[in-house]
Amino acid sequence: MGVEFYITRADFWAENDDAQITSEEWLSCVDGDDELRIDTRNGDYHALWLWPSRNDEPWLDWSAGNIYTTWPDTGLYRKMLKLATRLNAKVMDEGGTVYSDESDWEYDHS
Repeated sequence: MGVEFYITRADFWAENDDAQITSEEWLSCVDGDDELRIDTRNGDYHALWLWPSRNDEPWLDWSAGNIYTTWPDTGLYRKMLKLATRLNAKVMDEGGTVYSDESDWEYDHS
């Protein structure tokens, strides 16, 4: 397990029945973004971020109305902020803490 981050429209990511990002919205977002590409080896909604990263394969995935990843490095976190703005959503960790500024999360593991 690790730190999970979500792009969500809900007040709390796990309680999003009335505030879901649809799979169609996610696929459209990926399709319109040159930095993202669907990688169906890991599912129909699993996207790779095609940008230099500290992670071997930085990824985002859609599930149950949220977009999520585990242990995003600083660059992927900042990409998530941009995507959240585009999707009228916010970035939140698994505990419900909302992140809104580029300086709120920094993780550049070796």
